[in-house]
Amino acid sequence: MPWVQAGEIQLGWREWGEGEVTIVFIHGNLASKDWIELAAPLFPRGLRVVGIDWRGCGDSDRPIAAPDYSNYSMQQHAQDMLAALDALDVRFCHLATHSTGGVIAAWMLLMQPERFGRVFALDPVTPLGMSFNADQIGLFRAMMASKELTRAVMATAASSLFVPDSLAPNTIPQFRDGIADMQALFERILQQTFAVSEGVWIGTPVNLTRERESGELGRRMRELRHPHLALWGESDGWIPPDDLRTMAAAMPDCRLVVVPGVGHSMNLEVPALYAGYFGAWFGGLAR
Repeated sequence: MPWVQAGEIQLGWREWGEGEVTIVFIHGNLASKDWIELAAPLFPRGLRVVGIDWRGCGDSDRPIAAPDYSNYSMQQHAQDMLAALDALDVRFCHLATHSTGGVIAAWMLLMQPERFGRVFALDPVTPLGMSFNADQIGLFRAMMASKELTRAVMATAASSLFVPDSLAPNTIPQFRDGIADMQALFERILQQTFAVSEGVWIGTPVNLTRERESGELGRRMRELRHPHLALWGESDGWIPPDDLRTMAAAMPDCRLVVVPGVGHSMNLEVPALYAGYFGAWFGGLAR
């Protein structure tokens, strides 16, 4: 697996396809670049898609977390990504994001707006951030110590892969029949989750709460003039739809599409559908 130097750390990365149009995929919390692995072979020809792991995730270095998790802030992740793009000589690209990758991308767009074109945002955490109380952060800490709890919570991030009744509290998630490829990928990325650093496990909810409380990024949404297509799975229980509607109204060029029958992770749950939206948004671009 290749690595790219980003400041003092190395980040894992991989690419799919080739062409003059480059799209960089920014994954979500507790995740990795591999979340688009099943969809990528279905992307249109002529696209080069680059996935980069956050610090602390996937194949990237895992710096020891500062006591206040400041070295795992959303701005730090954005700076890491920009440094990685410099090292990869990606001077201009479009962005595809998932979940918390959305707020990281927002900082990237504000830091270097001329470097980016379109944005394809799947179930994004908006520039408003998110609020996590002590009990919720405690749940993340408990997940670090329990594979069973982690599996149960992660299953809710890909809810359409599972028998609905098996996602009830105090039950064991059971896969639906006939989803062998998605099931195998889910199992592999679940194992990756157990290796994620504490700076991500705890730092992400801490820093997303800081984003919400400061309101800085939310106040700057009107500066985000890049064309956005935001998708929200109607069964997504993680991202508040009111936040997405606020984002779509505040940004100058943002379209929100609600997709029925899918949860928080269309890229994993229905890769072909994800690839279809992806191709419609990025296919045929001149650059």
